[in-house]
Amino acid sequence: MKQIFKAVLVTLLLSSSLLASLKTKSAIVYYGKDISYPMVGIHNYIIVDPEKINVYRHGFNVYKDKIYATILLDREDIDNIEEKIESYIKQGYKNFFLKIEDGTIKDQVVALVNYIDRKHPSSKIIINVKYAPIDEINTEIDALYTEGLDGIELQKLQTYGLDIIDIEFKGSNDIDDSKKLVKKLQDKGVIPYITNRQFTRYGKSSKNAIKREILTLIDESKVDRMLLSAHQHGALVLEYLGYIEKLYDINHGLPSLESMDHYAGVIVWLPGTYENPDKLIEWVRAVIKKGIKVSFVNNFGAQVDHLLLKQLGITVFDSNTSYKNKRKIIQRESMVGFETEPNLSANDLYFAPENAEPIYTVEDQEHMRSVPAAITQWGGYILPEAFLIEFGEENIWAVNPFEYFTKTLRLKPLLVPDTTTENGNRLLFTHIDGDGIMNGVESNGNLYSGDMILNKILKRYKIPHSVSVIGAEIDDDGLYPKLAKRLQSIAKQFYALDNVEAATHTFTHPFKWGKIDKNGFLPLKYRLKVKNYDFSIQREIKGSIDEINKNYVTNEKDRAKTVYWSGDCMPRVNALELAYKNKILNINGGYTTIRNSAPWLTLVAPIGLQRGGYYQIYTGAQNENVYTNDWLGPFWGFKKVVQTFKLTNSPRRLKPIDIYYHLYSGSKTASLNALKYVFDWAIKQDVMPIYTSSYIPKAMDYFTVSMAKENSKWLVCGMKDLKTLRLEKKNASIVFKKSKTAVGVKHFENHTYISLDNNSEHYIKTTTKESYKTNSYLVSANAKVAEFHKSKKNQKIVFDGEVPLKLEFHLTNECRIEAKPQADLEKHKDKNIFLEYKKAKKATIMFYCK
Repeated sequence: MKQIFKAVLVTLLLSSSLLASLKTKSAIVYYGKDISYPMVGIHNYIIVDPEKINVYRHGFNVYKDKIYATILLDREDIDNIEEKIESYIKQGYKNFFLKIEDGTIKDQVVALVNYIDRKHPSSKIIINVKYAPIDEINTEIDALYTEGLDGIELQKLQTYGLDIIDIEFKGSNDIDDSKKLVKKLQDKGVIPYITNRQFTRYGKSSKNAIKREILTLIDESKVDRMLLSAHQHGALVLEYLGYIEKLYDINHGLPSLESMDHYAGVIVWLPGTYENPDKLIEWVRAVIKKGIKVSFVNNFGAQVDHLLLKQLGITVFDSNTSYKNKRKIIQRESMVGFETEPNLSANDLYFAPENAEPIYTVEDQEHMRSVPAAITQWGGYILPEAFLIEFGEENIWAVNPFEYFTKTLRLKPLLVPDTTTENGNRLLFTHIDGDGIMNGVESNGNLYSGDMILNKILKRYKIPHSVSVIGAEIDDDGLYPKLAKRLQSIAKQFYALDNVEAATHTFTHPFKWGKIDKNGFLPLKYRLKVKNYDFSIQREIKGSIDEINKNYVTNEKDRAKTVYWSGDCMPRVNALELAYKNKILNINGGYTTIRNSAPWLTLVAPIGLQRGGYYQIYTGAQNENVYTNDWLGPFWGFKKVVQTFKLTNSPRRLKPIDIYYHLYSGSKTASLNALKYVFDWAIKQDVMPIYTSSYIPKAMDYFTVSMAKENSKWLVCGMKDLKTLRLEKKNASIVFKKSKTAVGVKHFENHTYISLDNNSEHYIKTTTKESYKTNSYLVSANAKVAEFHKSKKNQKIVFDGEVPLKLEFHLTNECRIEAKPQADLEKHKDKNIFLEYKKAKKATIMFYCK
């Protein structure tokens, strides 16, 4: 039996009900499909229907300690229930809500609870009050569940010292207006949850998540979602603001209105050919009526219809399209002209919105005016001439998209989970696609490109490297059987290095992942031609990883656990699902190639792409193949990736530094020298070097982080691997005494980075005062924080890095630090102290304050 102390003082329980607070316990019951982890993660109790949950999704793994699988107990034989429990345990569930129905034999309930407690002592149990033998099992359960307090002896229940979750039902349209009911139930000492009877709404509890997801209507009928402008150009902007773009293919029909409640806004990003514009506008108006802002971009989702747009308060009229009738801008907001000016001759229709704030206004020589972009009462719109301007193959923003989407959707500023930075330093990782390990070296015919990468890069630069191989290139039965032993020897030498981890670049390097048919077969023309090989996704991904770990890797730490997508880097759900089910990380794709000759924001890719609940994580920059014109030259072209790294660092840090290239870069002197140039630059920056397999979970966390806010206090949950929050303000501050898990802050340009400890849940209090100056804290480190302990006067920080340590702290006059081991170099500047080690990668730093 669980030896848990149960408080029995009713007065204590009642006094702890508190007013609404971020530290007040909350609960949610959600039995719908496609659970939104950003909406549920802040709750202490997340009760779900296990038959509707995909346990392979990242969010389940992040929050499984708080997730409870509902199991219905009726007259079913107890042995069957035990079997079901074991099945769910095997799937990954830890905790259970045993929902007892009328007619259930109480002795069976007691036996089942005792079974779970004995067999799975770390499991937690919720049980519903009605029909439950609470006296016999109260020491083995963790919370009580009730649907309504009528007839419930609340005071008696509270003597058990258990959390009591009370469910109250309201109609779908009335749930949002539940503050008074929530407060009333809290005052009674219970955890309230207000929802509909189907449990398909994200209802209201003691604390409620900030809506981070933005539904974006797209049309995938002709172009894959990865290639759509909505994703390529829109997702990054929303991510930088802390939000999540949720693509929705309109060909599946318009979303139900009930499913819209958890979205922070809607973007209509369609090509202008939706088959039923009347239905679209009707749906939009219904969404607006629910209080959700809508932003139309490029067009209104259909050919302009005067009567339809009139329903949105926009009058449309024809203009004089004579080339002599020139137009000029007579009013503009500062967001206009972001990277280029609007196209003043692009539209032969004029627009006049009612009760709107024009983003800019044009006037022609006949003094007729048009508003091509506006912030309206219901959201806003922007037409092509003011949005993305095409120049050749590139798209350039005529409007500041960060400001446009913030204002039209009324997006609240967030504490942004940041994937670029940790402990104040920019993240640095490097990964190699395995192509060309066997390429001959132009300067030495006896060597292969793999030899050169091994000796000139991996051994020279003592930072973490992540290196993949292609099975078909090195296997005995692959493409080069006569070279196989030699190439395998190179691979083994890669993975024998202390600073190299293994990965797979698949077995036959599929060129077109979308060509894999429903039977899992890929025609020969879309992959490397290996004799007597029957294609399977299983062999390509898990099989190749198993082969690498069995034959080439000896160090457990460096075992392969990641697939680097090949070819078009467009895996579909079949490949992603296989990776997730086998706990295999994934990366590649995206097209970050911003450089001095093309410094456009549209050339920076988002963090990743969702398909069927699974995320493909993108690289931080493109590889040398792109910078060398598909390996046609110039072969020194990869030097330009440094321009990419600089432009994705300022004025906004959009990406970590990711040195991503192929093994064939070792075959030419120019390309090898380019690599050295890039590495020499990167290691001189203020960076935190990590493995690629360490970056990917951080990026995945971004899409599942759940947060709530109360005035200047924030609760942020789901920071499992992600350890940085960003305030988009210069010299912003936090209250360290109220932010117990915050290790430090770093100010860089107009950003403030908050460094966090290893907890996944954080309470952060921000302030407009520069109070950070009166505290001692970490400024930056090139290593992760392995431990962090803080008392009233002292702090202990244990660092564990991949390279010799470089640490910076802010120290007040009342404090001193002690380092073990002692730093080889110590410098002081103003109130900051810098510690640098020549060899040590681990250290413990103590703060002692008066």
